[in-house]
Amino acid sequence: MREHRGVSREELQQSGLMAVAILLVLGVVAAWSVLIPGVSAWENIIVAVIGSLRLTGPVAAAFAAWVAVRRRRGTRGRSMTPWQAVRAPLAILVVTGGAFTATVMVLAVRTMITEQAGRLLPSGLVMGAAGLALYVVIGWVLGWLMPWTITPVLAGLGCYSLFTWLCQGPTWGDRLAPATREPYDPFQGLNAAAFTDQTLWLVGISSALLLGWAAVVTRQALVLAAALIAVLAAGTGMARLFTEQQPVSAQQVVYSCQEWPIMVCVHPGMRAGLPELGSEFIKIASRLAGTPGEFSRVEQHPRRDNSPVAAGVIAIHVDDLAAGFAEKAADEFVDGLAARCDASPASGYRDIVAAWLRGEPLPGGPLPEHRYAAAWFSGLTDVQRRDWLRLYYADFTGCRLQSTHFGGQAGQTTQTGQAGQGAGGASTGPEPRPGTVHQAPGGSPSPGSIMPTGPWRAPFAEGGALPSPRG
Repeated sequence: MREHRGVSREELQQSGLMAVAILLVLGVVAAWSVLIPGVSAWENIIVAVIGSLRLTGPVAAAFAAWVAVRRRRGTRGRSMTPWQAVRAPLAILVVTGGAFTATVMVLAVRTMITEQAGRLLPSGLVMGAAGLALYVVIGWVLGWLMPWTITPVLAGLGCYSLFTWLCQGPTWGDRLAPATREPYDPFQGLNAAAFTDQTLWLVGISSALLLGWAAVVTRQALVLAAALIAVLAAGTGMARLFTEQQPVSAQQVVYSCQEWPIMVCVHPGMRAGLPELGSEFIKIASRLAGTPGEFSRVEQHPRRDNSPVAAGVIAIHVDDLAAGFAEKAADEFVDGLAARCDASPASGYRDIVAAWLRGEPLPGGPLPEHRYAAAWFSGLTDVQRRDWLRLYYADFTGCRLQSTHFGGQAGQTTQTGQAGQGAGGASTGPEPRPGTVHQAPGGSPSPGSIMPTGPWRAPFAEGGALPSPRG
């Protein structure tokens, strides 16, 4: 086995192949974990590939440091030409770049099987490769300056800590690190100009570090001049990153919609979630039909978008299509219908109505009045509950519900507590019937204790079809 500057050629080839395999496996696993579940968009792939650098980057830095330590020991102080100095780190860049390209190809093949929204930004992939090069150069320089056995481990851990701090620490840090600005918003898209500026900064700082090291090792003035030019390029990229204008509005999105019997529209990259969202919001629409809160169209909006929507349209927020995403979006919508009541008694009454809108068992509540109200409300049909909500919708949304809205009287705590209902919706006593007057001794009937008889419609037969949004 022939030795070449402290390390055999066979060992270099074997270690290079092993590095490619490890980086490929880590890259695919890390990218898969960054992918937003269920989002079929090219931007999602780019963000995932760049996000994989958080694991593959430190590993590449450790590998470069290991080769640099062996190379430093093999030179034994001999002088080198500029090409001899940079040949080894450039070879490492080729190896790691090949692993990065293979990771992109694996994800691209998986992506091309299904239809994808958005567009593939080559500038994002180039920025990812430039970020990986920065990891390699840092590892190489550290390995050469500290030719110790433990240096590769220190290089990997140091790079991981440094770039994690930049991404999660100061607000300006994510612009300098080889990462995307999080969280990724499918409605906002990705900024190709920002990727270009980031690439200029990463390539410039990597070239400056490598050429500066080569100038020290070779003592060549021409190499030092090239390093200074690289510093200027890095400074230009940094200046552009800190002076670029942030997008203030979301890009135009052509919705993917499904109509049955209400219209549900989402980002085209999340169209796979239409059936589940439609099934969930049809139930809510049927319960709100005929009330001031009725709707016939559901639109997915970005969370930062507070623009008003047209009448009959509601805005929902869906971050991903992970398990339970539709229920989460429905709960968030129902929870936003009425104001928060904090710890007041009205909170228990609000929870009763919200639980019915979500299709959950009616909660018993912390007070006897709440348990009585839940028992009373459970005795109504869905049609009667809709008419009740139509009459008292403003009180529900304004957190003004009280016992009189549920057939009770103020000060009726003792009697209503015995006829109440336990948590979970099971009645613990006779259920009040609509139209019954609940009157405290010596008191007069409450205006809310008698259910209106004019608007009632025949309840749906058991096993019948789901009521339409218009009732």
